[in-house]
Amino acid sequence: MSEFGRAVVRPDLRLSRVVRLAFLRRLLRLLWRHVIVCSSCSVAAASFTAADGDHTLRYNRLREDEEEALPVAAVTDAARPLSPPLRSTATDEGFDDLVSLKVCLLGDGRIGKTSFMVKYAGEEEENRGLHMNGLNLMDKVFLVRGVRIAFSIWDVGGDGRFSNHIPLACKDAAAILIMFDLTNRSTLSSTTNWYRRARIWNKTGIPILVGTKFDDFVQLPLDMQWTIVTEARVYARVMKATLFFSSTTHNINVNKIFKFITAKLFNLPWSIERNLKVGEPIIDF
Repeated sequence: MSEFGRAVVRPDLRLSRVVRLAFLRRLLRLLWRHVIVCSSCSVAAASFTAADGDHTLRYNRLREDEEEALPVAAVTDAARPLSPPLRSTATDEGFDDLVSLKVCLLGDGRIGKTSFMVKYAGEEEENRGLHMNGLNLMDKVFLVRGVRIAFSIWDVGGDGRFSNHIPLACKDAAAILIMFDLTNRSTLSSTTNWYRRARIWNKTGIPILVGTKFDDFVQLPLDMQWTIVTEARVYARVMKATLFFSSTTHNINVNKIFKFITAKLFNLPWSIERNLKVGEPIIDF
C-alpha cells in the first residue's frame, strides 16, 4: 500500500477503534446498572417467566426518584455499613450512592408475608413490583444523611412447590425474616425448618422471627396467648433471633422491624424497649 493509502486508512482505523470503545463502554455501563442491584450474578442474568407464559419479566434497577427520611432519631456521621451484603452504586447521572440491602421473607403460606411486604413498601410499589409464581419482589428506597438506602424485599411462597426459590432469595440477604401466624401454632412449629433451610444458603444474615396477625391474636383466650408467647420466645432463642409480633391491618411493628434492621447493619443507636406483656405486641431481643 502506498504512503497516501496508509495515511487515509490509519485515521479510519483510529476512528473505528474510538467508536468501538465508546460502544463497549456504553454497553458495560448498562450491564453494570442491571447487575449491581441484584444480589448475585445469577439473579442479574435470569429472566423470570410470567404466570401466563406469554412474556418474560426482568428484575429492574432500583428506582432512585423515591425518598423517605428514616425515622431513626440518632444517625451519626460516623455510621458506616458493617455487613458484607451491603452494595453501593454510583450512577453517571450524578445521584448519591445507593446502598442496596436484600431482605428475605420466609414462612408457611397464608400467614400474611405478602401483606406485610406491601404494608411496608406501599401500594404504589405493589403495582410496580414483580409478582411471579411463588416469588414476589418489591423495593423500598429511603434516605439517611444524604445516602439512599434501598431494601430489596424477596417474598418466597410458602408452598413446597416453590422451595427452589429459597437459595436465590436467601443468598446475600442482609436480613432473613422467618414469619408465622400467631393464631396458628403449626406455622410456628414450621419456622425451625424454614430457618434451617435459610441457613444452608446464608449463614450471616440477621435472623428475625415475626409473628403476624397480632390483631387476631389478641382475641384469643389469655392462657392461649401466654402459651404462644412462651413458645415463640423459645423458638427465637434457639434461632438467636429478635422476636416481633406484628399486624399489617393496624401497622403494628412493621416499620419498626425494618428500622431495627437498618440500625443493626449501620451500627445506629436502637432505643426501643423490650415488651414482654401478654396482650401487647411482643418485642424480645
